[in-house]
Amino acid sequence: MKTFVLDTNVLLHDPLAPFSFHGSQVVLPLTVIEELDTFKRNNDERGRSARLVARRLDELRKNKGKLSNWVELEHGGKLKVEIMVSDGLPKAFSAQSKDNEILSCARYLKSHEEHVVFISKDINLRIKAEALGLETQDYEKAKVDVEELYRGWRELPAASGEIDRFFKEKRLAVPAQERPLIPNEFVVLKSPNGSQSALTRFDAKAGALLPLSKSDSAPWGIKPLNVEQKLALELLLNKDIQLVTMVGVAGSGKTLMALATALHQTLEEKHYRRILVGRPVVAVGHDLGFLPGTKEEKLTNWMGAIYDNLSYLLERPKGSLETSDMDIQMLIEEGTIEIEAVTYLRGRSLPNLLIIIDDAQNLTPHEIKTIISRAGMGAKIVLTGDPYQIDNYYLDASSNGLTYLVERFKGQALFGHLTFTKSERSPLAALASDLL
Repeated sequence: MKTFVLDTNVLLHDPLAPFSFHGSQVVLPLTVIEELDTFKRNNDERGRSARLVARRLDELRKNKGKLSNWVELEHGGKLKVEIMVSDGLPKAFSAQSKDNEILSCARYLKSHEEHVVFISKDINLRIKAEALGLETQDYEKAKVDVEELYRGWRELPAASGEIDRFFKEKRLAVPAQERPLIPNEFVVLKSPNGSQSALTRFDAKAGALLPLSKSDSAPWGIKPLNVEQKLALELLLNKDIQLVTMVGVAGSGKTLMALATALHQTLEEKHYRRILVGRPVVAVGHDLGFLPGTKEEKLTNWMGAIYDNLSYLLERPKGSLETSDMDIQMLIEEGTIEIEAVTYLRGRSLPNLLIIIDDAQNLTPHEIKTIISRAGMGAKIVLTGDPYQIDNYYLDASSNGLTYLVERFKGQALFGHLTFTKSERSPLAALASDLL
């Protein structure tokens, strides 16, 4: 039976991690419990994760016995809180480091167990563990191969007669292919010589490819500049698709299109009561630390990308360089637009809202679950992000909540996804995406 030693960051990433190693032994070094104690008072996702872990361990202690001994878990494995540490770490390992205490505990267990694996999301700590001769792995329960991530659209060959029939009948039976189509997946039909093409969406209910109905729209004056943006409009303006994810390179128009369609559907079509825009508070580079002012004043510094896009959309007259701060402030004061940090969404119920979460690649799978579960009746959620621009130290392109969500919801009738590959911000931004 394998013995898995868990680092603190694994529990903060997924508080249910100790119960995910089926049929194996899970060890939590006492140092991990001490580190969790320093997080439990935080009013953020890490604080909530620390408190959840503490409650789960306390339940085990009450119902199963002392955690200093092995306690049985429902999946057939065992769990233990280990106090012992080994002696004689190499000189380079500081005795004052909590990380090194955890490594020391794993080393002690290795000298008494047959197969010990150290699990951590800290890359440097995994390197140190391997230097000590420990087998080490990342926590991979929520990992997704980003290179194989569902794109949301594909190209398929079709005879010219089939494309003609599609335009005439407004539907086409699903052509035979190796990989089955997914609900709300887009298909670009192309004739063998490339002279004809058609944009279609697979409707699972109809069991056929249907023409797009929203792709030529210009919500809030924003016209699609390429095929990918046309497909995105189809998802964003379809009320039956309640969850939309848009993944892609910087400058591809994800945030701008989400905000433009939100203003259109809220202010003009009155489909939603108001717009809620959220963003994870994660710094790019060095954090500025404490910011003075009210919560709204603090958020202004973190939500610059949102305000930039809203200013562009609300310019009066259109195309001028005049700022539209008064327009934005008026919409906020009226309650039409609410700008919030995702930290403060827990516990809320949000019916009949259009919710946009920008930079969702900086969220963990657990945080994504928290946000999606806030949606009330009649709500729609749009999540945007670029898995290759992650600022959260413990996440990467494969383990972030956005890619995890795409993979888990793929195939659901109320879900739509699109991957962008073209940057339309400027030639300079496009070159930066390609070359840097």
